Amino acid sequence: MEGGTMNTGTAIFTQLMEFIPKRQFRRIVEKYSGEKGVRSFSCWDQFLCMAFAQLTYRESLRDIETCLRSQGSKLYHIGIRGAVSRSTLAHANDNRDWRIYADLAHILIAEARQLYADEELAVELKNAVYALDSTTIDLCMKLFPWAKFRSAKAGIKLHTLLDLRGSIPSFISISPAKKADVTILDDLIFEAGAHYIMDRGYVDFARLYRIEQSKAFFVTRAKKRLAYRIHKSTQCVRGSPVKKDQMISLLYPKLFKKYPMQFRRIDFYDAEYERHLIFLTNNLLLDAISIALLYKARWKVELFFKWIKQHLRIKVFFGTSENAVHTQVWIAIAVYALVAIIKKRLHSPLSLHSLFQIISINAVNKTPILQAFLNETPADPLPKNDNQLILQGIYIGQ
Repeated sequence: MEGGTMNTGTAIFTQLMEFIPKRQFRRIVEKYSGEKGVRSFSCWDQFLCMAFAQLTYRESLRDIETCLRSQGSKLYHIGIRGAVSRSTLAHANDNRDWRIYADLAHILIAEARQLYADEELAVELKNAVYALDSTTIDLCMKLFPWAKFRSAKAGIKLHTLLDLRGSIPSFISISPAKKADVTILDDLIFEAGAHYIMDRGYVDFARLYRIEQSKAFFVTRAKKRLAYRIHKSTQCVRGSPVKKDQMISLLYPKLFKKYPMQFRRIDFYDAEYERHLIFLTNNLLLDAISIALLYKARWKVELFFKWIKQHLRIKVFFGTSENAVHTQVWIAIAVYALVAIIKKRLHSPLSLHSLFQIISINAVNKTPILQAFLNETPADPLPKNDNQLILQGIYIGQ
């Protein structure tokens, strides 16, 4: 946070925004000439309006305009200097380079990942563990023709590489929904020693070999009818869920050329669902149970998608252009990372769900943020049951 201690005589929204590195933001705006020819309503005004919309659950440009104008003189005190109108905000979202807000989100993501670096994992590992997946956001074909992916449907995909320590996205890419998931592997730079957990939709042996060449590790599930040659089998303990632990290589010459090395095939029996899961990995040292636990942790990325769709505005868009959609998604991710940062920096015991609720109803109130975020209130009012999943203390019904 720039500027030293927070002024607790200001609105909670203003106190939140003090955690944004404004000098870096100004440099980003200059990098993309974001305010060339702009006389009023700066990029900072645009960000504040869109962040306010995310934090207070606004549903449209009219909703944003009505809500902010109802605050009157408070607008100046929460940092918005330009006049707020639907047309002004719509024009900014359509024309200000979305990469301004993507770069800001990446700065906040880097800070959040550093703060959560010591979070525990299901398996004791020193290096990073990532889960890779995508989610599709459906759009109206008539309003978003640039995002067409079927004859009568439109949509975008949010490809996410989630750092499993703290559930912080380390990489995000937005693409038309028609883009195949596996191609996103071409855009990643793999960290030596890191583990990449993926479902079998990402099984492409040439791309998996890139992970091997980067001295990183993959854990995925095998597709059906995998033809392979067994080189070695490790004897498994009777009664263990690990039924087979084999060193294999690909049988067909064309496939072997794509991945010309041996790797592991693990047959794991899931007693709860009475099914066999076949894992593939190039980690030759980690025990088979740990490999299964790593794959199980992949579910966190799906929980992340459910959470952001419930609590951030990324399903209802305030503009229909590609630039407006990208701008809204990146500001939503920036807001998510910002609240995660503040939770950690203030050592708040509350869940992200609770923090977003507190902010939504107190955004313009002059409550000291420390008091609001350290309040020992129940984290979530939702009942616990066996059909719910947990992400950082957030209960989400399946």
